[in-house]
Amino acid sequence: MMRRLAGLILALLLALGSPVAAFAQVIVSFHGHAGTQVRGGFLYFPHAYVRFTGTVEETGEPVDEAWGFTAANPGPQLLFASGPGELSRPDARYLSEAIDYAAMPISDDTYHAMQARLNHWRAGPGARYNLNRRNCITFVAEMARMAGLQTPRENTLSPNGFLKDMAELNAPLIAQVRSREKLRE
Repeated sequence: MMRRLAGLILALLLALGSPVAAFAQVIVSFHGHAGTQVRGGFLYFPHAYVRFTGTVEETGEPVDEAWGFTAANPGPQLLFASGPGELSRPDARYLSEAIDYAAMPISDDTYHAMQARLNHWRAGPGARYNLNRRNCITFVAEMARMAGLQTPRENTLSPNGFLKDMAELNAPLIAQVRSREKLRE
């Protein structure tokens, strides 16, 4: 009798969307890096990127990866012309120094669609970098829209300004997500 009752309670909790079920989900988060630091002989510029963490519900596959779109060959030539771009993976230290602006749980279908879209940014015409029209901001904006967020105009060269404005546009939704995360802690 107790075993049957426990099974019924577990089924009810899962049907109601208990915190246990909520953990098996991918979260996409949006981050900015202030930049202007010299480390190892490299100058870090302001930059925006997305991070995927959590678990794919249908497979149980753990996810923890971050991507940003940047110029493959940074330099003053990009002030006047487009050049090759690339998706880059920030290292752990870079991730730890970033500003976290927003986070959203996404469905498995949205996660897979976003992963497929990364391929567009990796190759062919999608991998073209332009400081004013196709940069880390336009990359993050596209990922945010795929996650269901509103985005401000992208005609800025301030990744953190863009992300701050995006967080403000989506403040009620982001606050709701953050409050659910705190309940799970």
